[in-house]
Amino acid sequence: MIACFRAFRKKMHLLLLPLFAVLLAACQPVAIGGANSGGPRIDPSAPVPVALLVPRGGSASDELLAKNLENAARLAMRDLGGVEIDLRVYGTAGNASKAAAAASQAVNEGAKIILGPVYGEAANAAGVAVASSGVNVISFSNNPTIAGGNVFVLGPTFANTANRLVSFAKRNGKDKMVVLHGQDLAGQLGRDAIVQAISANGATLAGTVDYALSQESVVAAVPRVKATIEGSGANALFLTTSSASALPLFAELLPEAGIQSATTQYVGLTRWDIPQQTLALTGVQGGWFALPDTAASGAFSNRYKAAYGSDPHPLAGLAFDGIAAIGSLVKGGKSNALTGAALTQGAGFQGASGIFRLRRDGTNERALSVATIRNSRVVVLDPAPRGFGGAGF
Repeated sequence: MIACFRAFRKKMHLLLLPLFAVLLAACQPVAIGGANSGGPRIDPSAPVPVALLVPRGGSASDELLAKNLENAARLAMRDLGGVEIDLRVYGTAGNASKAAAAASQAVNEGAKIILGPVYGEAANAAGVAVASSGVNVISFSNNPTIAGGNVFVLGPTFANTANRLVSFAKRNGKDKMVVLHGQDLAGQLGRDAIVQAISANGATLAGTVDYALSQESVVAAVPRVKATIEGSGANALFLTTSSASALPLFAELLPEAGIQSATTQYVGLTRWDIPQQTLALTGVQGGWFALPDTAASGAFSNRYKAAYGSDPHPLAGLAFDGIAAIGSLVKGGKSNALTGAALTQGAGFQGASGIFRLRRDGTNERALSVATIRNSRVVVLDPAPRGFGGAGF
């Protein structure tokens, strides 16, 4: 396996973007701003018109994602116990202008809330298009820069993951951290999230080291990381990169440079268990990363596969979550069930990967487990909390 990654290192000239950063907009979108509070009134005793914006009409991968999102939404509708959803599906082709047009059409046709679209730029455009109507948009993006006003982001955020991991690290004596990040948008947002989490949890930022998305820059960053750790006495190294980007290279080079996990705790902002080959990397052994509630995620995956004959797309659960939240609120029988104030109620919702809640700033909080890798296997160190307000939040 290591030989394979050494060959990979020799051939790699331009690193890919992190896997879970695909939801980020290609450029900085314009946030609508303001607190989420408004929303149209509904008749909770009648079917609630819900628009689902999916990237139908785009690439082959987008078509697959679109179908998976619709499937997951319909799967969630089976659990609503008396609440009726009139689900109306609109294609966006993964395009911002088409997303805006679809959102406007949906509202004109009576939609009381919009789920989706996926990509940050498209979600921002959809929110802007319907802002004057008061209809809220629960997008599947994870880009916090578009959150606010009538736009929520349902995708897992850097801030949520960083806070969970920094809090766990602090409680376990790893409280002086160096942040290693890419110079791209995802790397910068990841760095900022970690720095904010360090401050919020009373830990210490021992330094930051950046690198460009090239093999040469990654290699050159390693001695800078070592010097920063040794000069500051840091006991943890937080990496923003993923297995689809620089993680395989750093996982080889950092230990070779003498940065050992026995003294410097490696922590990852991304999932280190995806793909499975990542688990065999020398540098991730003993490292910490966050992942969703494994029991809830497994149950959702099994239900989806039983219903549709295939495993769900990694993002499919977001559509399930959106319908679950809407159904839970409408079940209360109130006409203001889909206002911003209702959507951000503190108790949260039970979703495909555990509990979650929407925040007044348009972002979200999700229950996450903290895991490590031992002998190329995932071991959960701290399970995802089952309620808000306790350990893990």
